[in-house]
Formats: sequence, structure tokens, C-alpha cells
Amino acid sequence: MEKIKTGIASYGLSGQVFHAPFIHAHPQFELAAVAERSRDLARARYPQARMVRRYDELLALDDLELIVVNTPDSTHYEYARRALEAGKHVIVEKPFTRTVSEGERLIALAERQGRMLGVYQNRRWDADYLTVKEILEKGLVGQAVEFESTLARYRNYIQPGTWKELEGGLMYNLGSHLIDQSVALFGMPEAVFADIAILRRGGMVDDYFILHLLRSSGAPDVRITLKAGYLMCEPEPRFVLHGTEGSYVKYGVDRQEALLKNGALPEGADWGVEDETQWGWLHTGKDGRRKYPSRRGHYGEFYESVYRHLRQGVALPTDARSVLPVIRIIEAACESSRRAVVVRLTNT
Repeated sequence: MEKIKTGIASYGLSGQVFHAPFIHAHPQFELAAVAERSRDLARARYPQARMVRRYDELLALDDLELIVVNTPDSTHYEYARRALEAGKHVIVEKPFTRTVSEGERLIALAERQGRMLGVYQNRRWDADYLTVKEILEKGLVGQAVEFESTLARYRNYIQPGTWKELEGGLMYNLGSHLIDQSVALFGMPEAVFADIAILRRGGMVDDYFILHLLRSSGAPDVRITLKAGYLMCEPEPRFVLHGTEGSYVKYGVDRQEALLKNGALPEGADWGVEDETQWGWLHTGKDGRRKYPSRRGHYGEFYESVYRHLRQGVALPTDARSVLPVIRIIEAACESSRRAVVVRLTNT
């Protein structure tokens, strides 16, 4: 079967760490082209791929079937629109778009063009998230009543030379992951209450948020709290799950990102496998307190799902229509924080 010839719109951190290694490693994909404005990092690592300097040049390559839009947040709508109009299938980095309206227009365009439009919500394949999902599916804590999800960062200064300190903000950045995971586990909430703030001196975009998802329609009795910040030197638990029969608490984060940033390649049977020392604790009234084995994480499963969709017609788990509610919740969270009120969601 013909390989999926793929072009990457940028070779910054996202391209180097989250996309190129997995596209290159998948036997049904071909990393055919990379857009890199000034440097030649991609050329050195992937000499078989064509290198272009501008996004227009990437879109002009007729043999490309799939474009990965992994450029700054503010460009997602425009770049995805142009790729769809050029007849390409499209993957958009999270956050999908800045507004629900932009997302709806892209979804409609993809449907008219008969093209795939997916969102790179790679943390659906985190080891810790998959473990929480397994515990819920097996009913190991009984009926879930409380869920907390936190991504702790510590950077007490404004990092120079990065667009993420000038646009976007933590709510759109890490919030996209936490919200997506929560909705996948528990369904859409009916309302949100949020506090979003800039805590670092000199900051231009939000670097802290706490978000409460109220009366989740998928599990009405679950109280959901999502949190992230850049001034969390002492990490909080990554996940806390309480239920009628017990609790699960997990510290530490999935190690794939750190490995990729250090140059590791996503290969081998132990990729994404957590050491036993990193496993979370499951405590139930029936069996007491014990370490619970973490599931294997693997971001490569995202591209496997894209392959199955494009070549076998299997539904894409992170298609744009299913991810659009994440942006709806972020918009509501921003309004909630601005007005200090609970915001009810519509069209959920």
C-alpha cells in the first residue's frame, strides 16, 4: 500500500520532538518534506526529505498527501485552511484553533473538500492517562466521585526567544491537554468555573490556571479539577482519582517528552514503559494500598490511528469535530475567569 507522504510545516521543538520522529519511524508514512525557515537541522537528520523555506512551497508539492500544521497557535486556522484548500489531509497541533468559530469553519471546509482534519492530542497516549482510563474501565475504585489532573512546571522567569511567552498562554497550551483527557474520560461538562492568571513578573500571557468542570454529563457525580502553572517547584500529584471503593494517586509525568527532547528515538519494546518506582498507588478498602502497574504509553499510536483512518477507513479518535469541545471549554473558562462567574456551556 502506498505510503502516506507527509510534510511538516515547521521544524521547531514540535517538529523535532513530537512529529518527525514518529512519522519517520512508522513504516506506512514517508517524511517527504519539511519547512524550515532558516536553519538546516531537518536536512541533517532526515536527508531523504525535501527541505523548503516557506509554507507556500510546502503546499505546492503535489505528491504530499498530509500536512502537519505545527506552527504558532495564531497561525493554525489560516495554515489549516490553506492546506485543506490545496487538497491535503491535515493534522493541526493543539490547540486546534483559537475560537470555536474558526474550528467550525475548518470542519465545514474539510467536509466539503473530502479531507481528513485531525488534532494532535498526543497525551491521549500518555502512560499515566491510559492507566487512569484502565482503572475507570475496570471499576477498581468503584464509582468515580473526584478527579484532579495537574501539570506542574517550574520556570520562574520569562524565557526569551519563544513565541509561547508572547501569545497563547497556559490555558490554551497545557489546558488543551488536560481538558481533552477529561472530556475523553467523563464527557462534556455543563458549566465551568475558572481562575486564569499571570503570576510571573513581566509575563505577557497567562502562566497559571485552575479550572473546575461542573456536572459532567458523562458522569454526573464526578467533581473535576484541572490545574497547571509555571511556579510549581514542588510537584503536585499528576492524577488523583477518588471513588466509592478507593483511590488512585499518581506522581510524575509520562517520560516520553523528556526522552524525545534528549534525542531518544521512539523504538524498542521498552519505549513508553514506566519503571516500577514511578507507578501510582491504588488504595481500596478491599485490597489495601499497593503499587498499580502503569500502562505503556506511546505517542506513535497517534500516527497509527491516522494511518488506519486514511488507509482502512477506521474512525479517527482525535478528529477535529470531536476535539472542538476543548476549544468551547477554553472560551468558557476565559469568560469565567474574566467575569468571576460560573459559565454554562451551550451546544455541548
